[in-house]
Amino acid sequence: MRLNKIQLPLQTFSLVLAFMTWVILSSLMPFIKEQIHMTQVQLTWVTAVPVLFGSILRIPIGFWTNRFGARKMFYLNFILLLAPIYWISRAESFNDLIIGGLFLGLSGALFSIGVTSLPKYYPKERHGFVNGIYGMGNAGTAISTFGAPVLANHFGWSTTVLFYSGLLVVFAALNFLMGDREETRVNTPLTEQVKSVYRNQKLWYLSIFYFITFGSFVAFTVYLPNFLVSYFHLAKVDAGMRTAGFIVLATIMRPVGGFLGDKLNPFKVLMFVFGGLTIAAVLLSFAPTIGLYTVGCLTIAFCAGIGNGAIFKLVPLYFSKQAGIANGIISAMGGLGGFFPPLMLAMLFSLTGHYAIGFMALSEVALASLILVIFMYYQERLGLSSTIIENAVEGIMITDKNGTIRSVNASFSKLTGYQANEVIGKTPSLLKSGKQDREFYNEMWNSIRNQGFWQGAIWNRKKNGDIYLEWLTITAVKNEAGEVIHYSGMFSDITHQDKMGQMKGSEASA
Repeated sequence: MRLNKIQLPLQTFSLVLAFMTWVILSSLMPFIKEQIHMTQVQLTWVTAVPVLFGSILRIPIGFWTNRFGARKMFYLNFILLLAPIYWISRAESFNDLIIGGLFLGLSGALFSIGVTSLPKYYPKERHGFVNGIYGMGNAGTAISTFGAPVLANHFGWSTTVLFYSGLLVVFAALNFLMGDREETRVNTPLTEQVKSVYRNQKLWYLSIFYFITFGSFVAFTVYLPNFLVSYFHLAKVDAGMRTAGFIVLATIMRPVGGFLGDKLNPFKVLMFVFGGLTIAAVLLSFAPTIGLYTVGCLTIAFCAGIGNGAIFKLVPLYFSKQAGIANGIISAMGGLGGFFPPLMLAMLFSLTGHYAIGFMALSEVALASLILVIFMYYQERLGLSSTIIENAVEGIMITDKNGTIRSVNASFSKLTGYQANEVIGKTPSLLKSGKQDREFYNEMWNSIRNQGFWQGAIWNRKKNGDIYLEWLTITAVKNEAGEVIHYSGMFSDITHQDKMGQMKGSEASA
């Protein structure tokens, strides 16, 4: 039990180190490019390669976490990262940086460990907040972005990279000693897990959303230090501090997004997120002054952080049995969202001399995501209504305004013996028992027309010919204009209750 309580802080601080390592190249790029000459496109590739491979590796890392546990995954991967750290510290060419960055991508993939492991320790109503706390490991990017340039000023960028080796050894040891050896494992084969989720459209919707929110966070983290120096001519340390501010705000807002996802409807939270991203990206597309540019960037940090937390509230709700592979795919898409934008911005800048088109593209994609969220929100509401109707104990029948049956639930079939395909397109008269006269039905419909509903006992006939007594409520369903568009009938069999009442009446007479 004691080990269970420390898994959240242990894995969160482990993620801090993983993210510190993941962005070391982009954090030190203003220093590295002074020693290793590279073109603008080469600079972009060096910072983008760790993002790309870190994203792709999130899928197998999520699966292996379910199979082997967070403890093994963290300490083994921290040991493996010692090799690329040493290689980068000795880099002398563009090719050296690409090779080192390729294996450095492993550090970004470690995000999949916690989002797969930690929900096992908490009830579903806390998953959003817990994943939000774990996601604060994003702060590692801020620590490197701010701290690495300061260290590089004093010790040089090569020595600064080597400092990370000591931290990796320490956290490998902490996870080996304090990680949970008894974590629940899932041994379902990878192919079976993929087959069980890839057709689920919610997986791809959430992937798109995370592609935008986490992708924005990663892209700005990677792109800002060099951009602020080259475009606004800021000092390298100043650019690092401003980028760190962006990261800190996004990181702080992540658990807020998870908390809001727990307390409110996550889809409403995401509507706010993508609306804000759309407006901020439009502002940035007009190439504003440093003041307005700061406002736009901080708005993106605010919205992206909330969005990152809210999205991972939804994942365990939809994919509790396939959390590893679902988290891996969705988080991989988020990482890829951070890979393409810097490349696209560099290409557009070389062609046009400015970044306006790239930021406008972000606004359009965010707007499309807003539309998708609205669609999912109303689809979810309709799905909830359908689930309630289908699982109701009472029989339910829906007709159009002309009395033609349009839908029935499972309890209707159980109570009457009629299957849905036998009654849809027909009228409720096939259930008539003949025990009620025309006057009875006239009074029923007068009540529905005048009051909007009728309620009472009525004799009806089952498919096998048995006559039974049911308690029936008929309601007129109206649109916003007050016009009747459907009638809904809800009923239950009370024949047994009627017989009991008759027996008690007979006993009283005797």
